[in-house]
Amino acid sequence: MSVSVQAEDFDVGAELKVLSAGRTDIGAVVTFTGLVRDTAGGEGIAEMELEHYPGMTEKALAAIEAKANSRWQLQATRIIHRYGKLEPGAQIVLVAAASPHRGDAFEAAEFLMDFLKSRAPFWKKEGTADGGKWVDARDADEEALNRWS
Repeated sequence: MSVSVQAEDFDVGAELKVLSAGRTDIGAVVTFTGLVRDTAGGEGIAEMELEHYPGMTEKALAAIEAKANSRWQLQATRIIHRYGKLEPGAQIVLVAAASPHRGDAFEAAEFLMDFLKSRAPFWKKEGTADGGKWVDARDADEEALNRWS
């Protein structure tokens, strides 16, 4: 079980090797990698800036990860979330869930992403030709989270 909040990019393949190294009890690894989209209500964005409070953010992500581990049979999980200024196409987030069975891995990965989108303490600002604007929470993200109640 591992959480990182970092400015640096990550190598998905390397992260998965570490996640499953020496583990013969893992039958499935499900991953999600989030990327910066070049959309901002049709305006196009030059960058996405993500801010967070060090210490608080890691604690919140660890709590989300612990919740997933209590709900599903997981052998390992990995969450990486980046902060700072990121250009379109850059990786923002990696979620990986490893389990003996694919069902648990799929559900846990989706649960983790739903919680990250709705509850992780990050603030996002889109930089466009018209200046910067903070990104509001989306109703669809909240609805996705509600199904896990």
